[in-house]
Amino acid sequence: MGSSMSWCFVWLILTFFCAYVQSSDEVASDSLDAFVQEFALRTLDHHRPHTGPLYKAILPANLSGMEVSVVQLRSRQLWSRGAKFSNFRIPSRTMPVPHVKRLVLIYQDLGNWSSYYYPVPGYTLVSSVVGLIAYDASNLDANRIVQLSLNTMGKPISVHFGKLLFPRGRKSEARCAALCANGTVYLSDMSLPSVCYSREQGHFSIVIPVKKKQKWKSSWVGGFAVGFVGLVVMSSVGMVVLRLSKQKRIAEMEKQADESVVLGMIWIGGSKMPSATVTRTQPVLENGGAL
Repeated sequence: MGSSMSWCFVWLILTFFCAYVQSSDEVASDSLDAFVQEFALRTLDHHRPHTGPLYKAILPANLSGMEVSVVQLRSRQLWSRGAKFSNFRIPSRTMPVPHVKRLVLIYQDLGNWSSYYYPVPGYTLVSSVVGLIAYDASNLDANRIVQLSLNTMGKPISVHFGKLLFPRGRKSEARCAALCANGTVYLSDMSLPSVCYSREQGHFSIVIPVKKKQKWKSSWVGGFAVGFVGLVVMSSVGMVVLRLSKQKRIAEMEKQADESVVLGMIWIGGSKMPSATVTRTQPVLENGGAL
Protein backbone atom coordinates (compact mmCIF):
# COMPACT_ATOMS: atom_id res chain seq x y z
CA MET A 1 0.00 0.00 0.00
CA GLY A 2 2.92 2.32 0.72
CA SER A 3 4.21 1.79 -2.84
CA SER A 4 0.79 2.59 -4.28
CA MET A 5 0.57 5.84 -2.30
CA SER A 6 4.07 6.80 -3.46
CA TRP A 7 3.09 6.37 -7.12
CA CYS A 8 -0.07 8.43 -6.57
CA PHE A 9 2.01 11.21 -5.03
CA VAL A 10 4.44 11.19 -7.98
CA TRP A 11 1.51 11.26 -10.42
CA LEU A 12 -0.02 14.27 -8.67
CA ILE A 13 3.31 16.13 -8.79
CA LEU A 14 3.72 15.43 -12.54
CA THR A 15 0.13 16.49 -13.25
CA PHE A 16 0.62 19.74 -11.37
CA PHE A 17 3.91 20.39 -13.19
CA CYS A 18 2.37 19.81 -16.66
CA ALA A 19 -0.58 22.07 -15.83
CA TYR A 20 1.84 24.76 -14.62
CA VAL A 21 3.93 24.57 -17.81
CA GLN A 22 0.82 24.79 -19.99
CA SER A 23 -0.48 27.74 -17.98
CA SER A 24 2.90 29.45 -18.24
CA ASP A 25 2.91 29.11 -22.02
CA GLU A 26 -0.56 30.65 -22.26
CA VAL A 27 0.43 33.58 -20.03
CA ALA A 28 3.62 34.11 -22.07
CA SER A 29 1.57 34.22 -25.28
CA ASP A 30 -1.02 36.65 -23.89
CA SER A 31 1.51 38.96 -22.25
CA LEU A 32 3.98 39.28 -25.14
CA ASP A 33 3.17 42.96 -25.68
CA ALA A 34 3.66 43.74 -21.99
CA PHE A 35 6.93 41.81 -21.95
CA VAL A 36 8.22 43.62 -25.04
CA GLN A 37 7.04 46.93 -23.61
CA GLU A 38 9.23 46.43 -20.53
CA PHE A 39 12.44 46.00 -22.56
CA ALA A 40 11.53 48.89 -24.86
CA LEU A 41 11.09 51.26 -21.90
CA ARG A 42 14.36 50.09 -20.40
CA THR A 43 16.00 51.09 -23.68
CA LEU A 44 14.48 54.57 -23.49
CA ASP A 45 15.59 54.94 -19.89
CA HIS A 46 19.12 53.90 -20.79
CA HIS A 47 19.47 56.36 -23.68
CA ARG A 48 17.61 59.28 -22.03
CA PRO A 49 16.07 59.86 -25.44
CA HIS A 50 15.09 62.93 -27.33
CA THR A 51 12.01 62.87 -29.50
CA GLY A 52 12.55 61.42 -32.95
CA PRO A 53 15.43 58.87 -32.85
CA LEU A 54 14.60 55.17 -33.13
CA TYR A 55 16.28 52.93 -30.54
CA LYS A 56 16.69 49.18 -30.81
CA ALA A 57 15.88 47.24 -27.65
CA ILE A 58 18.13 44.46 -26.38
CA LEU A 59 16.08 41.31 -25.79
CA PRO A 60 17.01 38.19 -23.78
CA ALA A 61 18.74 35.33 -25.58
CA ASN A 62 15.66 33.09 -25.46
CA LEU A 63 13.91 35.52 -27.85
CA SER A 64 16.66 35.42 -30.45
CA GLY A 65 15.25 36.27 -33.89
CA MET A 66 12.77 38.85 -32.58
CA GLU A 67 13.40 42.58 -33.02
CA VAL A 68 11.95 45.44 -30.96
CA SER A 69 12.48 49.17 -31.53
CA VAL A 70 11.08 52.22 -29.75
CA VAL A 71 10.68 55.89 -30.64
CA GLN A 72 9.34 58.85 -28.64
CA LEU A 73 7.33 61.54 -30.43
CA ARG A 74 5.48 64.75 -29.63
CA SER A 75 1.80 64.63 -30.54
CA ARG A 76 2.09 67.86 -32.56
CA GLN A 77 4.97 66.31 -34.54
CA LEU A 78 2.82 63.28 -35.36
CA TRP A 79 -0.01 65.61 -36.38
CA SER A 80 2.10 67.78 -38.66
CA ARG A 81 4.45 65.24 -40.24
CA GLY A 82 3.26 61.78 -39.37
CA ALA A 83 5.89 59.10 -38.75
CA LYS A 84 7.95 56.77 -40.90
CA PHE A 85 10.11 54.04 -39.45
CA SER A 86 10.78 50.33 -39.99
CA ASN A 87 7.79 48.78 -41.79
CA PHE A 88 5.25 51.47 -40.90
CA ARG A 89 4.19 54.73 -42.48
CA ILE A 90 1.79 56.79 -40.32
CA PRO A 91 0.12 59.63 -42.21
CA SER A 92 0.07 63.24 -41.08
CA ARG A 93 -3.02 64.55 -39.29
CA THR A 94 -2.82 61.61 -36.91
CA MET A 95 -3.52 62.19 -33.23
CA PRO A 96 -3.33 59.92 -30.16
CA VAL A 97 -6.54 59.02 -28.33
CA PRO A 98 -6.83 60.04 -25.56
CA HIS A 99 -4.79 63.13 -26.33
CA VAL A 100 -1.33 63.36 -24.72
CA LYS A 101 1.64 65.68 -25.28
CA ARG A 102 4.13 62.87 -25.87
CA LEU A 103 3.73 59.28 -26.96
CA VAL A 104 5.91 56.24 -27.41
CA LEU A 105 5.65 53.95 -30.45
CA ILE A 106 6.93 50.41 -29.95
CA TYR A 107 7.71 48.42 -33.09
CA GLN A 108 7.90 44.60 -33.13
CA ASP A 109 9.20 42.13 -35.70
CA LEU A 110 8.53 38.65 -34.35
CA GLY A 111 10.76 36.92 -36.90
CA ASN A 112 10.86 33.17 -36.40
CA TRP A 113 8.45 33.52 -33.45
CA SER A 114 5.66 34.77 -35.73
CA SER A 115 3.72 31.54 -36.23
CA TYR A 116 4.15 30.63 -32.55
CA TYR A 117 2.42 33.75 -31.21
CA TYR A 118 0.10 34.41 -34.15
CA PRO A 119 -0.87 31.20 -35.99
CA VAL A 120 -3.41 31.64 -38.79
CA PRO A 121 -5.50 28.45 -39.28
CA GLY A 122 -5.75 27.45 -42.93
CA TYR A 123 -2.99 29.85 -43.98
CA THR A 124 0.81 29.94 -44.14
CA LEU A 125 2.76 33.05 -43.12
CA VAL A 126 4.82 34.41 -46.00
CA SER A 127 6.27 37.29 -43.98
CA SER A 128 7.12 37.69 -40.32
CA VAL A 129 4.53 39.32 -38.06
CA VAL A 130 5.21 43.00 -37.43
CA GLY A 131 3.46 45.15 -34.84
CA LEU A 132 3.02 48.78 -33.89
CA ILE A 133 1.59 49.91 -30.53
CA ALA A 134 1.36 53.43 -29.09
CA TYR A 135 1.69 54.30 -25.37
CA ASP A 136 1.40 57.42 -23.26
CA ALA A 137 4.88 58.83 -22.55
CA SER A 138 3.75 61.18 -19.79
CA ASN A 139 4.94 58.85 -17.03
CA LEU A 140 7.31 56.16 -18.27
CA ASP A 141 8.38 55.33 -14.73
CA ALA A 142 4.95 53.97 -13.84
CA ASN A 143 4.48 50.24 -13.41
CA ARG A 144 1.94 50.17 -16.20
CA ILE A 145 1.80 52.86 -18.86
CA VAL A 146 -1.41 53.62 -20.75
CA GLN A 147 -1.91 52.21 -24.24
CA LEU A 148 -3.24 54.69 -26.79
CA SER A 149 -5.22 54.49 -30.01
CA LEU A 150 -4.26 56.34 -33.19
CA ASN A 151 -6.85 58.42 -35.03
CA THR A 152 -5.65 58.84 -38.62
CA MET A 153 -8.64 60.90 -39.74
CA GLY A 154 -9.65 58.26 -42.24
CA LYS A 155 -6.22 57.88 -43.83
CA PRO A 156 -4.63 54.40 -43.74
CA ILE A 157 -1.45 53.35 -41.99
CA SER A 158 0.67 51.50 -44.56
CA VAL A 159 2.75 48.44 -43.67
CA HIS A 160 5.63 47.69 -46.05
CA PHE A 161 7.11 44.17 -45.98
CA GLY A 162 9.87 44.68 -48.54
CA LYS A 163 10.76 41.99 -51.06
CA LEU A 164 9.17 38.65 -50.25
CA LEU A 165 9.71 35.19 -51.72
CA PHE A 166 6.46 33.51 -52.72
CA PRO A 167 6.06 29.88 -53.78
CA ARG A 168 6.02 29.60 -57.56
CA GLY A 169 2.70 30.63 -59.07
CA ARG A 170 1.14 31.62 -55.73
CA LYS A 171 1.90 35.33 -55.48
CA SER A 172 -1.63 36.20 -56.62
CA GLU A 173 -3.07 34.27 -53.62
CA ALA A 174 -1.33 36.48 -51.04
CA ARG A 175 -3.58 38.28 -48.56
CA CYS A 176 -2.97 40.89 -45.87
CA ALA A 177 -3.72 39.65 -42.36
CA ALA A 178 -4.51 41.90 -39.39
CA LEU A 179 -3.90 39.76 -36.29
CA CYS A 180 -5.55 40.21 -32.90
CA ALA A 181 -4.27 38.91 -29.57
CA ASN A 182 -7.51 36.96 -29.03
CA GLY A 183 -6.89 34.93 -32.20
CA THR A 184 -9.22 36.88 -34.51
CA VAL A 185 -7.81 37.38 -38.02
CA TYR A 186 -9.00 39.95 -40.58
CA LEU A 187 -7.98 39.25 -44.18
CA SER A 188 -7.89 41.75 -47.04
CA ASP A 189 -6.54 41.93 -50.59
CA MET A 190 -3.26 43.68 -51.40
CA SER A 191 -3.60 46.67 -53.71
CA LEU A 192 0.20 46.99 -54.02
CA PRO A 193 2.81 44.17 -53.88
CA SER A 194 3.97 43.46 -50.31
CA VAL A 195 2.07 46.45 -48.88
CA CYS A 196 -0.87 46.28 -46.48
CA TYR A 197 -3.10 49.06 -45.17
CA SER A 198 -4.86 49.54 -41.85
CA ARG A 199 -6.73 52.33 -40.06
CA GLU A 200 -5.56 51.07 -36.68
CA GLN A 201 -2.36 49.98 -34.98
CA GLY A 202 -1.77 46.28 -34.27
CA HIS A 203 0.01 43.24 -35.72
CA PHE A 204 0.18 42.40 -39.41
CA SER A 205 1.50 39.78 -41.80
CA ILE A 206 1.10 38.47 -45.36
CA VAL A 207 -0.35 34.98 -45.75
CA ILE A 208 -1.29 32.48 -48.44
CA PRO A 209 -3.83 29.63 -48.16
CA VAL A 210 -2.58 26.19 -47.25
CA LYS A 211 -2.28 24.34 -50.55
CA LYS A 212 -4.92 21.62 -50.53
CA LYS A 213 -3.49 20.08 -53.70
CA GLN A 214 -0.56 18.87 -51.64
CA LYS A 215 -2.89 16.52 -49.81
CA TRP A 216 -4.39 15.31 -53.11
CA LYS A 217 -0.91 14.88 -54.56
CA SER A 218 0.19 12.83 -51.56
CA SER A 219 -2.91 10.64 -51.90
CA TRP A 220 -2.27 10.23 -55.62
CA VAL A 221 1.36 9.26 -55.04
CA GLY A 222 0.30 6.84 -52.28
CA GLY A 223 -2.39 5.32 -54.51
CA PHE A 224 0.06 4.96 -57.38
CA ALA A 225 2.56 3.22 -55.11
CA VAL A 226 -0.10 0.83 -53.78
CA GLY A 227 -1.32 0.16 -57.33
CA PHE A 228 2.21 -0.51 -58.55
CA VAL A 229 2.88 -2.93 -55.71
CA GLY A 230 -0.44 -4.64 -56.41
CA LEU A 231 0.44 -4.95 -60.10
CA VAL A 232 3.79 -6.51 -59.26
CA VAL A 233 2.14 -8.98 -56.87
CA MET A 234 -0.55 -9.92 -59.41
CA SER A 235 2.08 -10.34 -62.13
CA SER A 236 4.09 -12.62 -59.86
CA VAL A 237 1.00 -14.65 -58.98
CA GLY A 238 0.09 -14.89 -62.69
CA MET A 239 3.56 -16.14 -63.57
CA VAL A 240 3.37 -18.77 -60.82
CA VAL A 241 -0.09 -19.90 -61.99
CA LEU A 242 1.12 -20.04 -65.60
CA ARG A 243 4.16 -22.09 -64.63
CA LEU A 244 2.09 -24.54 -62.59
CA SER A 245 -0.39 -24.86 -65.46
CA LYS A 246 2.43 -25.56 -67.89
CA GLN A 247 3.95 -28.16 -65.59
CA LYS A 248 0.55 -29.81 -65.18
CA ARG A 249 0.01 -29.90 -68.96
CA ILE A 250 3.46 -31.46 -69.51
CA ALA A 251 2.73 -34.05 -66.84
CA GLU A 252 -0.57 -34.97 -68.54
CA MET A 253 1.17 -35.28 -71.93
CA GLU A 254 3.82 -37.53 -70.46
CA LYS A 255 1.11 -39.64 -68.83
CA GLN A 256 -0.77 -39.99 -72.12
CA ALA A 257 2.43 -40.93 -73.93
CA ASP A 258 3.19 -43.59 -71.35
CA GLU A 259 -0.29 -45.05 -71.64
CA SER A 260 -0.22 -45.22 -75.49
CA VAL A 261 2.90 -47.37 -75.65
CA VAL A 262 2.22 -51.15 -75.18
CA LEU A 263 5.24 -53.14 -74.17
CA GLY A 264 5.50 -56.86 -74.14
CA MET A 265 7.25 -58.83 -71.42
CA ILE A 266 10.09 -61.27 -71.97
CA TRP A 267 12.21 -63.36 -69.68
CA ILE A 268 15.91 -62.81 -69.72
CA GLY A 269 17.64 -65.13 -67.45
CA GLY A 270 15.63 -65.10 -64.25
CA SER A 271 14.20 -61.57 -64.77
CA LYS A 272 11.01 -60.47 -66.48
CA MET A 273 11.53 -57.29 -68.53
CA PRO A 274 9.35 -55.19 -70.92
CA SER A 275 9.89 -55.70 -74.62
CA ALA A 276 8.56 -53.63 -77.52
CA THR A 277 6.91 -55.45 -80.45
CA VAL A 278 9.30 -55.79 -83.33
CA THR A 279 8.00 -55.07 -86.79
CA ARG A 280 10.29 -56.16 -89.55
CA THR A 281 10.00 -55.14 -93.16
CA GLN A 282 10.24 -58.18 -95.45
CA PRO A 283 13.03 -57.99 -98.05
CA VAL A 284 11.87 -57.77 -101.65
CA LEU A 285 13.84 -59.04 -104.74
CA GLU A 286 14.45 -56.86 -107.74
CA ASN A 287 12.08 -58.94 -109.84
CA GLY A 288 9.30 -58.29 -107.31
CA GLY A 289 9.40 -61.66 -105.62
CA ALA A 290 9.59 -61.99 -101.91
CA LEU A 291 12.12 -64.15 -100.18
